[in-house]
Amino acid sequence: MNVVNDAGRYIPKYIEGYGHTIPYCNKHNEICVVMEKTDKKFNYVKTENKILSSIKEAIEKCNLKDGMTISFHHHLRDGDYIINMVMKEISEIGIKDITIVPSSLQKIHEPLIEYIKNGVVSGIHTSGMRGNLAKEISFNNILKKPVIFQSHGGRARSIELDQTKIDVAFIGASACDKMGNMSGRIGKSAFGSMGYAMVDAKNADKVVALTDNLVEYPLRNPSIDQTYVDYVVVVDEIGDVDKIATGSTRVTQNPKELLMAQYAASIINNSGFMKEGFSFQAGSGGASLAVIRFLKEYMKEKGIKGGVISGGITSVLVESLEEGYFTALLDAQTFDAKAADSFNRNKNHTEMSASMYANPYSKGCVANMLDIMVLSATEVDINFNVNVLTGSDGVIMGAQGGHPDTADGAKLRIVTTPLVRKDIPIVRESVTTVVTPGCNVDIVVTDKGIAINPLRTDLLERLRNKNLPLKDINELKEEAEAITGKPVIPKFGDEIVGIVEARDGSVMDVVRRVIKV
Repeated sequence: MNVVNDAGRYIPKYIEGYGHTIPYCNKHNEICVVMEKTDKKFNYVKTENKILSSIKEAIEKCNLKDGMTISFHHHLRDGDYIINMVMKEISEIGIKDITIVPSSLQKIHEPLIEYIKNGVVSGIHTSGMRGNLAKEISFNNILKKPVIFQSHGGRARSIELDQTKIDVAFIGASACDKMGNMSGRIGKSAFGSMGYAMVDAKNADKVVALTDNLVEYPLRNPSIDQTYVDYVVVVDEIGDVDKIATGSTRVTQNPKELLMAQYAASIINNSGFMKEGFSFQAGSGGASLAVIRFLKEYMKEKGIKGGVISGGITSVLVESLEEGYFTALLDAQTFDAKAADSFNRNKNHTEMSASMYANPYSKGCVANMLDIMVLSATEVDINFNVNVLTGSDGVIMGAQGGHPDTADGAKLRIVTTPLVRKDIPIVRESVTTVVTPGCNVDIVVTDKGIAINPLRTDLLERLRNKNLPLKDINELKEEAEAITGKPVIPKFGDEIVGIVEARDGSVMDVVRRVIKV
């Protein structure tokens, strides 16, 4: 039996491989799901050196067995070597039925396809996935149990409340000492903040540090200290840092994206939220990142200095700090080499855990303190719902990331997206997958016009007569279809291949198997 949640999606009351569901509900300033944290057990440890000879030895020392859960972090993004190295050893040992909890999965992790098919991996909890792994799950349902897709804040919430119980966390570090003090700040593989791994280290039963840069004890300014770490393994390379900055974090030169960025900056300038000390987050999309460059012109003109920029930090945001437009960066994930360098040398470029960033159950997360956020979208519909996880063909190809976290927390929520991509309408009747509900989206900015959510009468009033191309969201949908024709609706099977959790753990939507035509 299905129930309709507050995002208008039909959610089964029970899903095989997941259990009983709690449908998403829109209750402002209330958490929908009541949870209790279980007790933890700790063992007395006395050692002066935690270094082991190999990943295999670490797996054996951790007593990893069939049916257990392990975690990874994705700060190295498409340059990550850790997941593939560890899973290879687990497979060769003969361990089966493992649930993996990576903060996100990239194209480089396609070897997981074989580990799923041969029974080594039986479950995945993650923010998103891409490439052939995502296609195999979307089309062929190779995992059999649904992938649980969580936002960055939702993942931290789930781990800290022991809903996701991690038996062993494998954490890559660009610098580590013999006792397991870890950092991503220095070394040949320096990647910056270890924000996602911090939560894993503090909550996993066992923690293994993997590094290609063993330093003298004690490592200064560790991101994760030795009190959380059981073992240290030195490897040749933890990853390729040149592949951290992918296409989604590029600085755009696209005229459409620059136009959207100009619109968004003008909206912020006239919104009433751009005040002295305002906090800000920009997403990794080209138009979202470009907003900051136009925004600085308005800030300079009005003599306004911003406060904190939070989230994933890029070179564009580092420039804003160093030029004096903002006073601090709070970094959960460092997106490029210039940002990693800034993290190492700028005292006002500060690391934060994923929990501090976006966990709605923490005692004060940064996402809930945001004044303004500008993020991108794969699809938007006439109810302002946003999809960033699947393509219009229904195939998994992205990630929740911090999108629903910041949209739920910020005072002004702006989404930028082109009206059409190639021959696909992006503003449509209904998104393929709801990730961020329309009640948490205030303004949709396209290259052909701007739609303001009717719920925000204050913004409608402030932005009227500001020389902005304001349109009704239905008008944008019709314009998109006039260019592309009616969208092709993918054909789905009955099998659920993914569960889209809201940040509080309720179910926002489900992803079903795509039938090839």
